[in-house]
Amino acid sequence: MKPTSTAKPPDLSAEQIARSISDAIVARQLPPGTRLREEALARAYGVSRTKIRAALLMLSKDKLIRTMPEKGAFVSKPSAAEAREIYAVRRILESALAREFVLCAKPVDYKRIDLHLKNERQAIAGPDVHLRNQLLGRFHILLAEVVGNTVLTEMLQELSARSAIITVFYQSTIDAGCSHDEHVAFIKAAKTGDAARACELMVRHIEHVEQSLKFTGEHDGGVDLVSALLA
Repeated sequence: MKPTSTAKPPDLSAEQIARSISDAIVARQLPPGTRLREEALARAYGVSRTKIRAALLMLSKDKLIRTMPEKGAFVSKPSAAEAREIYAVRRILESALAREFVLCAKPVDYKRIDLHLKNERQAIAGPDVHLRNQLLGRFHILLAEVVGNTVLTEMLQELSARSAIITVFYQSTIDAGCSHDEHVAFIKAAKTGDAARACELMVRHIEHVEQSLKFTGEHDGGVDLVSALLA
């Protein structure tokens, strides 16, 4: 939901504002590195700066923005080096996760994941990039939940959030479709009980996602925030 210059919704909540800014980030109206000035946001949405701060806190928790003391809030700008580090850790963790999942998963778990894969497929065919990436990341969290290791699940939630913001900026819709296909292939192998094959497919999947990222044409962050939000 984005405000417009002709019909600005009255009394927006912090949640609505956070969603609107999130949509603008995902649509690349607010590229990586863009400074999010509280006064500009308050003017764009017609609300108090207190409400804007609450919205920015929500976005910060989702890793969509980063806050710097005495400098303000900025749209996250993950680097190629950061992405390599994140995916290196994911390869190690998720290879072990894949093996444990094959040993633990029951028919009811596969039923739940099959439904999730259906939702993934529908999201990739639709226009909501944010939802698409949420679901692609959620797949890996579901596997960890089946295994039942709370620490591992929390670690993957953090890595998934950081991966999601990277893919928002640097992964194409075609590559996202490939990720879904690789999720399907992994589950197919897991259902046969072939843990070695499942591990191989998971590692290959993580590698493919990393290789699909295109760190070119990064914006310098010099965006007129109000104009971008009211476009």
